[in-house]
Amino acid sequence: MRTVTRLPRFSPDDLDDAQRAVYGAVTGGRRASGPQAFPLTDDAGALRGPFNAMLLSPPVGGALQAVGEAVRYASVLGDRARELAILAVAAHEDSAFERAAHEAVGRRAGLDESELAAVRAGSEPATLSDQERITLRTARALLRDRTLDDAGYAAAVGVLGERALFELTTLVGYYATLALQLRVFAAE
Repeated sequence: MRTVTRLPRFSPDDLDDAQRAVYGAVTGGRRASGPQAFPLTDDAGALRGPFNAMLLSPPVGGALQAVGEAVRYASVLGDRARELAILAVAAHEDSAFERAAHEAVGRRAGLDESELAAVRAGSEPATLSDQERITLRTARALLRDRTLDDAGYAAAVGVLGERALFELTTLVGYYATLALQLRVFAAE
């Protein structure tokens, strides 16, 4: 079992111009505006979690962080539904960082402790709206089956619409990518 971080955190003072641009997009973008549910940087100003690894390749890291910003802040999915989907990915991928970060965001979006515990345990809270329920079921189907059968597609489009389903598939893929990078680089 790995206990050491494989990739040290990049000090903001040591970043080149391209890395500094990615750093600025993360720390100065929409993630940083308003009250934060979890810190993006450590006490020394270095990026935490998946954002630190994005500095390894500024062209790819910059594009990836932009996708993340879009699925979090420009999606038609409601805040609670979005966080339920992210937490489904965190549970499926056993990603402690994503779970901790997005349970905090989920609380701000109105998810209560019993709803968070149910998602963590793989069950479905009885308190969900139709949009939230279909979002959670669809996210779990995408994670489990890597596709949707005809009935799942019809249910998702019927409740969410095609745009939201497209955004949901992108969100699931984005957070699964982050979970993979968090594991590979042993990031925290």
